[in-house]
Amino acid sequence: MFSDKSKKTDKNAVRYDTLISTKTTVVGDITVTGGLHIDGEVRGNLMADLESNATIRISESGQVTGQISAPNIIINGSVHGDVFASSYLELAGKARIKGDVHYERMEMVLGAQINGQIHHNDASDNAAVKSNNLASQKNDTKPKRSSTAADTTEAVKSTEAISPVTSQ
Repeated sequence: MFSDKSKKTDKNAVRYDTLISTKTTVVGDITVTGGLHIDGEVRGNLMADLESNATIRISESGQVTGQISAPNIIINGSVHGDVFASSYLELAGKARIKGDVHYERMEMVLGAQINGQIHHNDASDNAAVKSNNLASQKNDTKPKRSSTAADTTEAVKSTEAISPVTSQ
């Protein structure tokens, strides 16, 4: 009679454990096992355990420059890099992808854009996606550093300090 409907939870609902907010920029690779929601910017690869039910979601204001590899991916922002969804890929109306897309199941809304190739993978092809994900994790153990204006200025100063060699 006085049941509380708000306590009921959907077993398929995604829980986002990690949030990268609008005013945040992360430089380097990120590995997750749960849910990751991106409103800010990531310059690096996003990887999730393909055996898990992990979800990576990029909102309308989110930007990723790097490869994304996860079981479930939802994109409504901008991605510059290849996308590997071993289970489900959703491209919302404002999704912009510059790179190849690999998926098993995909939902694409009117307005989403892909500038690259689209590859359908069946369940047996996902072994290749998984090996690609594992190779990325093994090869990229060091965080990546981006070049800044200060780095460029220092490089120019150091080359000016070297006196030219003249031949006689």
